[in-house]
Amino acid sequence: ILLDKDGKRKHTRPTFSGQQIFALEKTFEQTKYLAGPERARLAYSLGMTESQVKVWFQNRRTKWRKKHAAEMATAKKKQDSETERLKGASENEEEDDDYNKPLDPNSDDEKITQLLKKHKPGGGGLLLHPAEGEASA
Repeated sequence: ILLDKDGKRKHTRPTFSGQQIFALEKTFEQTKYLAGPERARLAYSLGMTESQVKVWFQNRRTKWRKKHAAEMATAKKKQDSETERLKGASENEEEDDDYNKPLDPNSDDEKITQLLKKHKPGGGGLLLHPAEGEASA
């Protein structure tokens, strides 16, 4: 037992064995809260006090909530960025109604070439109608 400078008992942090922690973690996976009798049985089987088991579960729930909240925040950020990406893609489609309309057979080749350049990288090199006298590839 440790004493502080005034001669009062000083609380020391308990160290749990690997077996105790393993059993506590396994129990925590099954249930996040222990009722009194369950806590008493677990404490007895592990050679711990009920108070130690109770505090361990309180601390473990806090750790679990923090981790769960962080995972949820990460998932939300990922979802938000995907939503923004899709929103941006749909805005581009709305801005360029010409690209989504069927082609007019009488339309200008230059207009078609510009649409292809805008929507497909390298698509601008496509020759739709060879000029008279040129052989098609």
